[in-house]
Amino acid sequence: MTQTADTATLPPPPALPDHVRIDSDSTVLATIDQPQVTLAVWQRSSPLPAPDLDGFPAIRFAAATPSVATGVREALGALPSQPWHETLAADVARLAMLYATWTGEERVEVRIERVTGNGCWKFHADYVGLRLITTYCGQATQWLPQGATDDTTPRALSAGDVGLFKGRERAGDRAIIHRSPPIAGTGEDRLLLVIDAPWPEEEA
Repeated sequence: MTQTADTATLPPPPALPDHVRIDSDSTVLATIDQPQVTLAVWQRSSPLPAPDLDGFPAIRFAAATPSVATGVREALGALPSQPWHETLAADVARLAMLYATWTGEERVEVRIERVTGNGCWKFHADYVGLRLITTYCGQATQWLPQGATDDTTPRALSAGDVGLFKGRERAGDRAIIHRSPPIAGTGEDRLLLVIDAPWPEEEA
């Protein structure tokens, strides 16, 4: 196939750091158990259409993994029903089960929120063992290779991608550095899902 002038001059994508694994097969998430891996990304398209997020509530609850879909449905119950609500509930439940597979957790904490500002816009590492993050619509989470300097251009997940981020409890100083994309003032929306192990006060 003949390259056009535009495609022929595009620089190659940067090499993937050895502590990051990215693949279009969900089994890539299993690589997070490798000691050197601090970020595993399942590349996929978002299962949601471009949703209308007006009035979308901040959702946060802890539940046994088989009850996650019910928890999402109940949280959305006050909104006018939309076809994508059930798609969201089913996908969150599926991702909660995947998270439980790699952590051994029987209960998970689920957080789903509409983000219109900068959120956690500073680069940081989480004080958790393992955190699952996906952005259903809008710009997705940015991350840095280990040893990055202040002028390093951040890499980013895409909408729909599922990332397992290893935090300080499992990786210490090697925990993956990441942030929310700064979108304040742009008029952009993000729909963000975060799955964690339950916080101690919620395990009682």
